[in-house]
Parts: sequence; structure tokens; C-alpha cells
Amino acid sequence: MKWQDFRLSKRLLLSPAAAEALYSAIAEIDAVKSTYVLTNMLLPQTVERLTHSVIVTSTGASNRIEGNRLSDVQVEALYRKMRIKPFRTRDEQEVGGYIEMLERIFENYRDIPITENQILQLHRDLLVYSEKDEGHKGRYKFGPNRVEAKDRSGKVVGVIFEPTPPHLTKKEMDELIAWYGWAQTEKFRHPLILIANFIFEYLAIHPFQDGNGRTSRLLTNLMLLQGGYTFASLVSHEKLIEETKAEYYLTLSKTQRTWNTKTEDVTPWLTYIFGIFRRQAKSAQALLESDQFEYLLSEKQLALWNWAQGIPGKQFSRGDAIDALGIAPRTVEQIIKKLLDMNKIEQLGQGRATRYRVRG
Repeated sequence: MKWQDFRLSKRLLLSPAAAEALYSAIAEIDAVKSTYVLTNMLLPQTVERLTHSVIVTSTGASNRIEGNRLSDVQVEALYRKMRIKPFRTRDEQEVGGYIEMLERIFENYRDIPITENQILQLHRDLLVYSEKDEGHKGRYKFGPNRVEAKDRSGKVVGVIFEPTPPHLTKKEMDELIAWYGWAQTEKFRHPLILIANFIFEYLAIHPFQDGNGRTSRLLTNLMLLQGGYTFASLVSHEKLIEETKAEYYLTLSKTQRTWNTKTEDVTPWLTYIFGIFRRQAKSAQALLESDQFEYLLSEKQLALWNWAQGIPGKQFSRGDAIDALGIAPRTVEQIIKKLLDMNKIEQLGQGRATRYRVRG
């Protein structure tokens, strides 16, 4: 098949206005991506704490979108007791599976290819504890599964669209996965556009009897990380979707109206999901620039920073820091470089007369 002529490719021939808006967002998102890659500011222990928080927040949000009733506090409690099973309720069963899958993705995303077998396994493991899903987990749907909007109590409040019928599901999933592989290899469009296009098509096919929304969000995390958007494990895109849940459903409904027709228009979906990606990136950037940036510092780095803020004029030399703190010269040099990179101090002078001053 000539994938450049395939339906999924043709619908990415966007209007000039839509393309300009998307690439403007991409420029902002990629700037944050580069910042994380180049500065490597976050300490391993900081990443660990943030990732733990994101697992809780993302799990709670992704499941609540589908009608789950557990709060983040309850998800956190469950997370801390994950080794104590079985889970008592359906809500706990769903949350337990999502926690484990998100952990696996964050830890092993480089080794999880986008293939049919991996997607089937992802679905099966997502629902591993769910007793009600025992008969269909890890298998494509066997009956109609229209997409419904639900309120906080889980009550159905409307039908969004009718997805692919069961007998065509495998064919369309095979095409989607093959198209994505080709598009990545050929660099057909920017990686974020390919991810967004894949996720919309996945949601439209709705390949499983249940668990499609949650699986799509796990896949989004996986693809973002594989694309180098490592801040995906530090800021929850699921939470941002939960906060705009009504818009999420309305956008899917609007985009679905032209799905699989000769006049497909994915612009509404791309606009929405890129808004989510942009907010996620901006939140990550804010973390690095926050006044509470001490959260990013090690114990010795924090000691030097606190000392520097308390000395007269907030000016010091390398020797001053070594004498005052008793920290090894090489370590002091590394800390000073980090604070310079973070734009928290500025250098005054050169050579042996070099001094540093706290900014602001």
C-alpha cells in the first residue's frame, strides 16, 4: 500500500491556518523538550518523587474520566499498598492495573514497540485485576461498543459516536499500526502530529469491548516518551484531560462526524490535544523556573544556595563558599555551574577575581 495516499495521511493535509497554529504549539513544546534534554536539571531523587506523584495523579484522572470514583488520596493509599491483594472493589481493580502499566511504561518505554501484540498485552495487563473484564481482556471486541459520555457517578449522559464494527477491527488496527510505523520511518509529519493522529484513529476504531480510553492514554504516554518528551513522566496529561473532560468529549464527537469519510477533518482533535500537550510542556517548564526551585537541588546544592542568600550583598567567591561550607572545591565548582545554568546567580569578573551574585 502507498501509505502517503492512505486516508490517515490525506487527512493531515491541513489548512494553512491550522498548520500554522499546530507548528507554533510544536515550537513551544519542543523548546521545553530541548531544555530538559540539554540542562538535565532534575536530580534522580527529584524525578523519582515527581514520577510517583504523576502515577497517582494520572491513574486517578484517567480512571475518573471513565466513571471511576476513587480520589487521588485513595489512589495514593492504594499505590502504597499495591502488594496487598486482592483489591476489594471494581474501582480498585481498575486503578491497580493502571498503576502497574504506567510504572512499566515509565521504566521500559524504550523496549515497548507499537505493535499489535504489545497493544493487546497492554490491554490485558491494564485489566489484569478487573473481574468484570475477565472474558475479553487482551482480545479485540466481539460486539458493538458505542462511545458514551459518563458523569462523575458513572451514569451515561450521552452517546458520542459509533466506532468500527467488530468484524473490521483487526483490519483497521493492522492498518493503523502499519501506517504509524511507516510515518515514523519516513518522518512523514512531526512526531507529535503522528501521535495525535494515531490516538484519534485508535479511539475511533475503539478496538476493545472496554478500556479503550484508558489504553489510549497509556499509549499517549508511551509514544511521547519514545519521542523524547521525557517530561511526560513528570506532568500528567491525563489530569489536564480530566480538567477539560466536557471539551474532550465534545471534540471527539465533532471530529468523529467526518471520520472515515472523503471529507475527514481532524483539525478539532489536533487543536484540542495539542492544547493539552502545550499545557503539559508549560507546566514542566514552570517546574524548572519555579520560585520553589529548591525542590530541584541536592542537599549540598541547597546548602550553598541558602548560604549565598544570607551573606552581605549576596556576593561570594568560590573560596568564600569552600571556607564557609566545608564542601570540596570540585563540588563547589559544580554547584556554582548548576546555579549559573539555572540563572539563579550571575558571574562578576573573570579569572581569580571572579565573584558571583544572587540574582533578584
